[in-house]
Amino acid sequence: MSKATQETAEESGGRIASVSGPVVTANGLDARMNDVVYVGDEGLMGEVIEIEGDVTTVQVYEETSGVSPGEPVRNTGEPLTVDLGPGMMDAIYDGVQRPLDVLEEKLGSAFLDRGVDAPGIDLDEEWEFTPTVEVGDHVEAGDIVGTVPETVTIEHKVLVPPDSAGGEVVAAHEGTFTVTDPIVELDTGEELTMHQEWPVREARPTVEKRSPSEPLVSGQRILDGLFPIAKGGTAAIPGPFGSGKTVTQHQLAKWADADIVIYVGCGERGNEMTEVIEDFPELEDPTTGNALMDRTCLIANTSNMPVAARESCVYTGITIAEYYRDMGYDVALMADSTSRWAEAMREISSRLEEMPGEEGYPAYLAARLSQFYERAGLFDNLNGTEGTVSVIGAVSPPGGDFSEPVTQNTLRIVKTFWALDADLAERRHFPSINWNESYSLYRDQLDPWFEAEVSEDWPSRRQWAIDTLDEEAELQEIVQLVGKDALPDDQQLTLEVARYLREAYLQQDAFNPTDTYCSPQKTFRILGAIRTFADEAFDALEAGVPVDEIVAIDAAPRLNRIGVQEDWDEYVDELEADIEAELRGHY
Repeated sequence: MSKATQETAEESGGRIASVSGPVVTANGLDARMNDVVYVGDEGLMGEVIEIEGDVTTVQVYEETSGVSPGEPVRNTGEPLTVDLGPGMMDAIYDGVQRPLDVLEEKLGSAFLDRGVDAPGIDLDEEWEFTPTVEVGDHVEAGDIVGTVPETVTIEHKVLVPPDSAGGEVVAAHEGTFTVTDPIVELDTGEELTMHQEWPVREARPTVEKRSPSEPLVSGQRILDGLFPIAKGGTAAIPGPFGSGKTVTQHQLAKWADADIVIYVGCGERGNEMTEVIEDFPELEDPTTGNALMDRTCLIANTSNMPVAARESCVYTGITIAEYYRDMGYDVALMADSTSRWAEAMREISSRLEEMPGEEGYPAYLAARLSQFYERAGLFDNLNGTEGTVSVIGAVSPPGGDFSEPVTQNTLRIVKTFWALDADLAERRHFPSINWNESYSLYRDQLDPWFEAEVSEDWPSRRQWAIDTLDEEAELQEIVQLVGKDALPDDQQLTLEVARYLREAYLQQDAFNPTDTYCSPQKTFRILGAIRTFADEAFDALEAGVPVDEIVAIDAAPRLNRIGVQEDWDEYVDELEADIEAELRGHY
């Protein structure tokens, strides 16, 4: 959010003409589109969204009850911006980057008063700055001029602002400074600080956006094994109430191999967001052993908060993500959920009396979703580093109807689709991702990485699993009509193999300390063990061994226990040997 406050805002003579929920119209206000304004005697923060003649329409980011026509409206002359600099890791913000812990301390209450404000980063806190440039060096926009130990996990790289003209360094100071103190001086007279501001609706500049070739390893077998997402990719997690969207995103936030995690709670229930805020500070980062919050920024905008702030919170999150991407980090952004964001757009659009599109959503719904997801990617930064922003958005279709506009428009944009299934959740199959409806368009471009890092057989083994599960889906329709016993022996055996794929491979226990994370190597070995059982079982069937004897071998149920084994590599070796010995002993 901009440093401009209601005290420094320009008095432009605007007066409130009408109030309709979060939408306020004002007369006589000298403003431009997207300017931040302060509304009413209490100075409620808002943003200009429409100008028609002398009438300016403002969406207010706070509750407007009690605001009356005739009260003043003051313009800052700036768009909605975020404060960027050291101090954003381990922070919890609302939708317009007001730090909730600072406001709670300021007000002495967990309930925020209207009109209160605070900068997104502490302007008085001092940081230890170490310059990486020397006098005489030439720096340009985006260059790294020094580092700050932001947390024990993250080294904050201080950047030349993207809108800087650059120049030759005439002074580089080392020591302890606040974010507003000059740390590097240029021959042009420009003084660089650790503090930047950036408009949230504008993407930060880069040199080039490239096609990603490395997976964002999540540690979840069904995702990494069947439906991978690339670092710099986009994914959607649609699902009805109670199907596990939030838990899936929590798992990704904890285990995905990203350097930085930005978690945006957009219009979710207060109890879910409270759980996130309480749990995340207690979680240990599995990669470093430090607190997970040392590399996490939370943006909390619950369903009872003003609807306009919900519309802006995803932009706040993606702008912070781009800032850390510019340092060369891999950033994962979780948006939970984009449906609530779209509902906020719909409410504001209806108050503006805009022509509604499908199901009342604004006609520009698809364009706004595209603008958001297109800010993800693998980028060559201005400073020569490479950084990624991966965006994973949860979608909450009413009644689990994937044909509704938000889900359908999201599907046209993202390249990975993890469809959650309420029926699987009811059967206690977690993660409850429907393997028949999900897909990933990143498979082919990520296969070279898996072949090099795991095994050359990765694509063929994955395809075998997909084919087996597809065949099972077809056979289940026949089973429901005539029963399993009416099937030929080979099809009965296919169903048994598919059952182990579902139970041993696709299911994963998030609460088991060993099974909660599964490396790609372990994922590959589990699938290999099931493939060994399938190959040996069909060989035994061809040799005349009855299906009942094949499925009754003692070793087969041990497939379901691979996930919880710490010494899984040795366990799989022994298990595969036992499966071969038992089945071959029957013929």
